Amino acid sequence: MAVFTPVSLDDLSGWITQFDLGQAHAIKGISSGIENTNFFITTDRGEFVLTVFEKLTFAQLPFYLNLMRHLAERGVSVPAPIANRDGAIINALHGKPAAIVTKLEGASQMSPAPQHCAAVGAMLARMHLAALDFPLRQPNLRGLAWWNETAPVVLPYLDTAQKLLLNDEIALQNAYAASADYAALQQGPIHADLFRNNVMFDGERLTGFFDFYFAGCDTWLFDVAVTVNDWCIAPDTGVLDDARVRALLDAYHAVRPFTATEQAGWQTMLRAGALRFWLSRLYDFHLPREAEMLTPHDPGHFERILQLRIARPAPPLFQES
Repeated sequence: MAVFTPVSLDDLSGWITQFDLGQAHAIKGISSGIENTNFFITTDRGEFVLTVFEKLTFAQLPFYLNLMRHLAERGVSVPAPIANRDGAIINALHGKPAAIVTKLEGASQMSPAPQHCAAVGAMLARMHLAALDFPLRQPNLRGLAWWNETAPVVLPYLDTAQKLLLNDEIALQNAYAASADYAALQQGPIHADLFRNNVMFDGERLTGFFDFYFAGCDTWLFDVAVTVNDWCIAPDTGVLDDARVRALLDAYHAVRPFTATEQAGWQTMLRAGALRFWLSRLYDFHLPREAEMLTPHDPGHFERILQLRIARPAPPLFQES
């Protein structure tokens, strides 16, 4: 868990007067995430989520927060940003950008069954389609360019086999990204971090996606790959559960049919999803930032997933006739 910027109830009580939320009654740090500082807050108007942004800048944040507002206005269940009385959804707190958003009902489903994966797949497809007319554009800041920048930084911390794996995968992903097939993939705003702890369920009902602060414009297929690599695996091994994979992909395909080009790139994109999180976890593990509370994720988890995606083909996106 991470709190980089402590915020007391006294701090909140003065700051929140710019919003039509009444008085602040409670604030509690959220024990997840290693990029931003998050709190549950309680006011006269109910419960909300306060985020203090540790890396993202005032200039970058309009993309994320306006994307959330865009999706919420189109019926996609995501946290809606709360504007202050001047209409601003980004405001300074302790000298850093901060925002308040609505709180979703329910809890994260950490042991998903096929029906949970189907609900996630269908909503992910609806989210992609709903974002098609979103006017702002920003690249995926943890995409290919970042992989190429970060790999040399973490290489000195790796053993020989890990260095070979990383260099080979970076070369493969660069070659694929330069191909005509890659250029033909459907693209648009994506979540890019749709792990189990970024989705809420109330019983069997999916109540929303949240934590859009890794979102960017990239291929929809990458978003699907990242999601499958978390929702459809045995957490201790990284092995895919075919029933959950099929449920998620079939539900997505029913809303937004996959293309033949996406089918052809599916196995490579699953590897890309694993590479992205192996790299970020290597960086956070070996080059950690100071925080009041911080537990870096195990880089070995996504190293295993990458090795598995190389060794074992995953179920196809759809059954070809």
